[in-house]
Amino acid sequence: MSERRTVALVTLGCARNEVDSEELAGRLAADGWELVEEAADADVAVVNTCGFVEAAKKDSVDALLEANDLKDHGRTQAVVAVGCMAERYGKELAEALPEADGVLGFDDYVHISDRLRTILSGGVHASHTPRDRRKLLPISPAERQEAAEVALPGHAQAEAAPAPEDLPEGVAPASGPRAPLRRRLGTSPVASVKLASGCDRRCSFCAIPSFRGSFISRRPSDVLGETRWLAEQGVKEIMLVSENNTSYGKDLGDIRLLETLLPELAAVDGIERIRVSYLQPAEMRPGLIDVLTSTEKVAPYFDLSFQHSAPAVLRAMRRFGDTDRFLELLDRIRAKAPQAGVRSNFIVGFPGETEADLAELERFLGEARLDAIGVFGYSDEDGTEAATYEDKVDPDEVAERLAHISRLAEELTAQRAEERLGEVVEVLVEEIGGSYAEDDTEADTDAGGRDGIEAGEGGGSVVGRGAHQAPETDGQTMLTLSGAGPRPAVGDLVTAKVVAAEGVDLVAEVLPRGEPARAGACSEEAAR
Repeated sequence: MSERRTVALVTLGCARNEVDSEELAGRLAADGWELVEEAADADVAVVNTCGFVEAAKKDSVDALLEANDLKDHGRTQAVVAVGCMAERYGKELAEALPEADGVLGFDDYVHISDRLRTILSGGVHASHTPRDRRKLLPISPAERQEAAEVALPGHAQAEAAPAPEDLPEGVAPASGPRAPLRRRLGTSPVASVKLASGCDRRCSFCAIPSFRGSFISRRPSDVLGETRWLAEQGVKEIMLVSENNTSYGKDLGDIRLLETLLPELAAVDGIERIRVSYLQPAEMRPGLIDVLTSTEKVAPYFDLSFQHSAPAVLRAMRRFGDTDRFLELLDRIRAKAPQAGVRSNFIVGFPGETEADLAELERFLGEARLDAIGVFGYSDEDGTEAATYEDKVDPDEVAERLAHISRLAEELTAQRAEERLGEVVEVLVEEIGGSYAEDDTEADTDAGGRDGIEAGEGGGSVVGRGAHQAPETDGQTMLTLSGAGPRPAVGDLVTAKVVAAEGVDLVAEVLPRGEPARAGACSEEAAR
């Protein structure tokens, strides 16, 4: 470029989108763009949209409109949509939302710099006509790794540098894993790493496979290389993400590849915790449970996609399982790791769902002791099988069921948090606000055992997450200090004892260094 241009990336949606944004940032930085945090300070605002459900799509449109308003007030000259909604709707979105100066699909990512330059100079980039991306890869998973190049956001690696021509005789060029084509957009001690893209499941309510494509794994060497790079950037915890982590390796000839990879990732210098998300209950195998519950530095954390527990509803969703099978799975997990964290999402008001089905879901939730629960009311999604079902639940009834199950979920997760009183937890410090206080005889202590920890009450705050708490979704742990000793810093992993709960959030007292962490202690045991 003749002059240096600035760009800001605004990311909506899930952790997979965050990885995609950092890949785009890496591509743009490599081509000379200056990355800035605020859209108002950028020549181009790139909005990485979410296209999963109606609420997410509305948020994405709102973000695009908000960025467009900046063109009247500041430096911003162009607003560009990328991400899932842009890929899913392409030309249709461009026509419906003229405020976006460009709508770019996944195939445009490798050319992102050229695309932005064209748009910024007043040119027009014709948006794509969406296609079913499942058809871009062979049906057989074993043939996908050797298939023609297909755009897979979050998988990009930088090209290896050419070997110098003047190497001494007998000296070969250095070899090794390629660097990730990625630029961090924040300073959090936590970062996500993609294991795979796409999904081969055919859930009747989900459109994601149509615009994310069929399942394809990243090679272990690339995942390891990216993890090492992140550790060099100061990352302490990595979260492995994809549409379905339990399928990792099936297209590489080894469905148990995740069990092999996890210990290797945990051995990376600087990484203190590995977390695996997006697990399918029907694909959970004993060996994977063993690795997740017994490998040092791997969090015993289970993000299980239950969606419902009534057999009839699950079959209509084209899913497997039922209440009793799901409870048996949780029992197997907790037999190996009593403190294991478990979260899940559920859809209520699915076509054909009866009052008896809802009662069955309530039975499961009441017995499952989940740490975090997401509840969504069903709505038709374009291009899904469920959208064609006739036995729809009235929207007002869906709203009532959503409110009811949401209230129940809030009560049950608060009860689960209370069960953790007395547990010893490992907390990764993520935020320090104000000047936090130590215990002293004059500190005001309420019935919950808290003393001067909350921001705005004079004490500041130290906030992090235990092994059972994933970023953004599962609550957090607020820390208090007792006695003299080094104060935690962002990125520290500290041992603390849970002394109170506030909804899904915990309050924990940092233990002196050297005091043994009874990680397996339960609240009943601690009370004795």
